[in-house]
Amino acid sequence: MGFWGAGAVALLDSSTIPVPMDVILAAWVWNDKSHFWAYCLMAAAGSAVGGLLPYGLGRAGGELFLLKRVNRERYDRMRTRFENQEFLAMMIPSMLPPPTPWKACVFAAGVFEMRVAPFMLAVFCGRMVRWLVLSLLVLKLGPGAAGLVQHHALVLLAVVGGLALVGFGWWWMRRKRTVVEQS
Repeated sequence: MGFWGAGAVALLDSSTIPVPMDVILAAWVWNDKSHFWAYCLMAAAGSAVGGLLPYGLGRAGGELFLLKRVNRERYDRMRTRFENQEFLAMMIPSMLPPPTPWKACVFAAGVFEMRVAPFMLAVFCGRMVRWLVLSLLVLKLGPGAAGLVQHHALVLLAVVGGLALVGFGWWWMRRKRTVVEQS
């Protein structure tokens, strides 16, 4: 199916039917090593376009869906946090391998009314980073790299989450110091 197949499969995966995209992409990259970048590019573009379906569902009626599950105060806090860093809130989950609840994040982007262009750019950038890293691992380790990544996904999520917490703590402490110094 070539490059276009990578885009089509990623579109299908992001919009409706879950597909083991990492494994499929790893096989394509292994069989056509010199064009790994084109597969990553098309898959990232397909994923960004396919993400518009869950995004649109969130935009159409997701607020009522969320408000049935959380109270208004918590919903408003979630909205504020998302709006402060919406690009990163969409890009980071796009970079992470399964079992990251990516479609839930896309749905939330629609609920919190993220503009379409930054949404698609964040998804594209995140998926591009994810699949370039996977491709480089496949080129270095062979096609089994996708299984290796999926096998260690929880450890990877824990490490990334830990680093995010450390980064947030560092930012929070700097912010508190700046506020104290300005007072």
